[in-house]
Amino acid sequence: MSSSSSTSRAKHGARVIAQTIVDAKLHADFEESSSTFDYSSSVRVRSSGSDSNQPRSDKVTTSYLHQIQKGKFIQPFGCLVALDEKSLKVIAYSENASEMLTMTTHAVPSVGDHPVLGIGTDLRAIFTSPSASALQKALGFNEVSLLNPILVHCKTSGKPFYAIIHRVTGSVVIDFEPVKPSDVPMTAAGPLQSYKLAAKAINRLQSLPSGSMEKLCDTMVQEVFELMGYDRVMAYKFHDDDHGEVVAEITKPGHEPYLGLHYPATDIPQAARFLFLKNKVRMICDCRAKNVKVLQDERFPFDLTLCGSTLRAPHGCHGQFMENMNSIASLVMAVVINEGDDEGDIPNASVPQKRKRLWGLVVCHHAAPRFVPFPLRYACEFLAQVFAIHVSKELELERQILEKNVLRTQTLLCDMLMRDAPLGIMNQSPNVMALVKCNGAALLYNHKIWKLGITPSDYYLRDIASWLSMHHTETTGLSTDSLYDAGYPGALALGNEVCGMAAVKITADDMLFWFRSHTAAEVRWGGARHEPDAKDDGTKMHPRSSFKAFLEVVKNRSTSWLDFEMDAIHSLQLILRNTFNDMKVSDRRTSAIHSRIDELSLDGSRELEAVTSEMVRLIETATVPIFAIDSDGLINGWNGKISELTGLSMEAAIGKHILTLLEETSVDTVKRMLHLALQGEEEKNIEFEIKRHQDKEDMGPVRLIVNACASKDLEQNVVGVCFIAQDITCQKTVMDKFTKIEGDYRAIIQNPNPLIPPLFGTDDFGWCCEWNSAMEKLSGWKREEIIDKMLLGEVFGTHMSCCRLKNQEAFVNLGVAMNNAMSGRESEKVPFGFSCRNGKYIDCLLCMSKKVDNEGAITGVFCFLQLASPELQQALHLQRLTEQTALKSLRSLAYMKRQVRNPLSGILYYHKAVEQTELGEEQKQLLHNSCQCQQQLEKVLGDSDLDSIIDGYLDLEMVEFTIQDVMVAAISQAIVKSKEKNIEILHNLSEDKWSEVLYGDRLRLQQVIADFLLVSVNFAPSGGNVGITVRSREDHLAESVRLAHVEFRMCHAGCGVPEELLSQMFEISSETSEEGVSLLISRKLVKLMNGEIQYLREAGSSTFIISMEFAVAYESKR
Repeated sequence: MSSSSSTSRAKHGARVIAQTIVDAKLHADFEESSSTFDYSSSVRVRSSGSDSNQPRSDKVTTSYLHQIQKGKFIQPFGCLVALDEKSLKVIAYSENASEMLTMTTHAVPSVGDHPVLGIGTDLRAIFTSPSASALQKALGFNEVSLLNPILVHCKTSGKPFYAIIHRVTGSVVIDFEPVKPSDVPMTAAGPLQSYKLAAKAINRLQSLPSGSMEKLCDTMVQEVFELMGYDRVMAYKFHDDDHGEVVAEITKPGHEPYLGLHYPATDIPQAARFLFLKNKVRMICDCRAKNVKVLQDERFPFDLTLCGSTLRAPHGCHGQFMENMNSIASLVMAVVINEGDDEGDIPNASVPQKRKRLWGLVVCHHAAPRFVPFPLRYACEFLAQVFAIHVSKELELERQILEKNVLRTQTLLCDMLMRDAPLGIMNQSPNVMALVKCNGAALLYNHKIWKLGITPSDYYLRDIASWLSMHHTETTGLSTDSLYDAGYPGALALGNEVCGMAAVKITADDMLFWFRSHTAAEVRWGGARHEPDAKDDGTKMHPRSSFKAFLEVVKNRSTSWLDFEMDAIHSLQLILRNTFNDMKVSDRRTSAIHSRIDELSLDGSRELEAVTSEMVRLIETATVPIFAIDSDGLINGWNGKISELTGLSMEAAIGKHILTLLEETSVDTVKRMLHLALQGEEEKNIEFEIKRHQDKEDMGPVRLIVNACASKDLEQNVVGVCFIAQDITCQKTVMDKFTKIEGDYRAIIQNPNPLIPPLFGTDDFGWCCEWNSAMEKLSGWKREEIIDKMLLGEVFGTHMSCCRLKNQEAFVNLGVAMNNAMSGRESEKVPFGFSCRNGKYIDCLLCMSKKVDNEGAITGVFCFLQLASPELQQALHLQRLTEQTALKSLRSLAYMKRQVRNPLSGILYYHKAVEQTELGEEQKQLLHNSCQCQQQLEKVLGDSDLDSIIDGYLDLEMVEFTIQDVMVAAISQAIVKSKEKNIEILHNLSEDKWSEVLYGDRLRLQQVIADFLLVSVNFAPSGGNVGITVRSREDHLAESVRLAHVEFRMCHAGCGVPEELLSQMFEISSETSEEGVSLLISRKLVKLMNGEIQYLREAGSSTFIISMEFAVAYESKR
């Protein structure tokens, strides 16, 4: 991870903590003052950072988070029942559940006793026998949410309901939503039926060209507007500082536009954003409706959480906000994207880490109560996932373009420095302002000042330089979006023209500055112009009030400096430093460089000639068809395999035009492919037909699937195209015959002939109904094991599925392909991959076709797999052998974890028993330390998926802790081993370091420190000692937010840790051992805590250096 990325993530984590505390206090103010609550004033007060108004992490925050997660109310449009999963008996229900589910109607006569709904009721007694069976069957599925909604009918009234099921700790929660008579009920479960509802919108998004985030967002809101029928649809984006902006909007006539409005971070609290990551579609039918209370069995050991419930009631604060906007109903879709780190811990890290981030929301508002059936909401969730994939691609494209522009500018600046260092970056074009987005720049060099754009005066520039030298001596620069928050005394005197600054030191006396103006200068309004004299009701939460609050929040703040911008600035800083050092010897070095270039050119020509010869040999002997053409379309390469297939020798083929060798139906395809390749755009997996010759003419054309590779000269000009093909003639023939068959097709499906490719199919509800012999052989799953499972989720999925897909994006793309096939559209081959039963990963191409009955109605989907060549499959198989070994180890680990938990429960029982006795202070401390270790063990036993740690997906807890708690518990775990070896553990922690209160994952830190301490003891010589030192320094990110940089050093004598073990820790070696895996996990945990590990060997001693970042609590409570 780059230092800029690490710092950015640390700042965001600290900001989330601080913002959550502000959210809690605002909510408490609202609850206390209700109708007299002044939202705009509260936001200004909470953002001012004054000590007297600074909220603390106390009972207010705890109560707020508990209320958000453990709320006891639902919306009245449905009812809720919670069950014990084993007995199916009710443990909680909403007050309206009995009336909705058990009351009879005049249309349905009552037979027998009315069932009574209450605590302990068997839910199956409430519904008809088929409905009860359907519910019981659904609860047997691991991924029960994939079956939502389940259509059920009440026994007494006959009314239909959609049952929406999800699991929580210790129970199952079922939301029941009535099916309106006007709606056509979905008679079977599964997402495929819901996906059909969003087919048009998905196709529109899929057809958009890349390169315009604005067009993508506009299209999304337009499609949702047409699909859902709300009065207003907005795309709402979160900025880096967590405030929001409406970036796209469509409304019905007569509604005030909000396009371009910015809102402070408090408008959508951090806790609510967390819930959007769990429950991605949120509907409020009527914000004025009276909420319904949920009653819970008092004997149930947990407070029921409603975070995953579709009925969860809005909090009063949000309800008032909606009503004051004249929005009575709303529907919100979360746009969740994956975020990758720039690099790994080691230079050859090839797999980027992914973290889920809430990019924004798609928000629908309506001026009257509005209910949307669950199937349509399910379709919206899938549509939002497709939209999120495209957003990720656009963000990646924008990042690449920006980085490319930065690199281009850096190159130009370097050229200027070579000709006129360092003034060339200021007085030539492009200048230093082109490197990053800014309003001004300045260079302080040789006690003189050069300025561009909007900058402070010479006096303030020198004053800022002096302030940096005095207060930031340990750094080589500073970046901030607010000089005021950074502590510069003269910030207010600079006004709004200069708020943000990035500065780097070139030498001790020379500096380079970039400046940005305040954010409000860049905010634009859509629709009605914002007039300064316009009056709002300041005591209500209204969009205009929120906008005013945002202006106050950012009054002295600029846009944030992005990671890639700071990387570019630091690169220029290094270039300038090197330029200064090299100016005196530049002529001599230039001469030496030119001489070396001449030598390299000669060596490069020889190497190129050798490489070319080897490439020609490989092409001629390849087992796949390969041929090449020049820029005029004439064949200049024709290997043995293509000669064998077509019957046309190399001598006869050379010089012919490629189009003369093709079947007429393929001419246009190859023309387009050739045209794009000569422009540098290489198409993949294109299918076309080529003629046979001589004695093979009667066999029909050869069908190839081809990848185009542009051939370039030394100056990177495209001079031809090389086609690498795969012969699919036999497979294509079988597939064509198969798709034309009408009526009885089972003879082909079940035929073991090896020419028949792997096939599987679904009915029109998404249940798998076909799985042929080739698919059994390929996947390892028997037909009887797969039939009647949900294809999306149970057969192919990302978690507890038979054939595991690579990631969520692959799952969404499979759903899109099935949706297209069910809609009757022609399906193109798409790349596809999954893990079969034995863990082997299969790469292939997927083609889907609709299945129709005698009347032409679509009854399902056929899916064909086209496999890679055996050579490629073997290579991929060898590449994944390590993963299979790891899976076997995890099975053994699962058994061990289960057996350890039983005695651990006994230990916990005796801990609690001892707590009830009279203990002295020393005994209490020993018991406390023991509990800390026991909690750590429970945490480690809960690590069922080590990949979540290794790949960086693990969610860390954020709690208050002290260094004392962590160190005492960690040291205690090494005491037994140290006494065996007669090793003394020394530390030099000062009292203030012991008692400092930090925010972070205490148990994970304790695990890491204990692990590295034990390794140090293991490899220290007997009779010696292990020394522990802790250093800490603080950064003030803002007046209310502090960040502690903590460094732990563990030093021991002797030869130190073996190189083999260190190689395993840093993932240099493919071999694994118990200690190596443990050190690897600890290193990954440190990285998750924005830290890094170093191991230094010195004469006679070795040292682990562990650096991490934590937010500092406002005040120590100890």
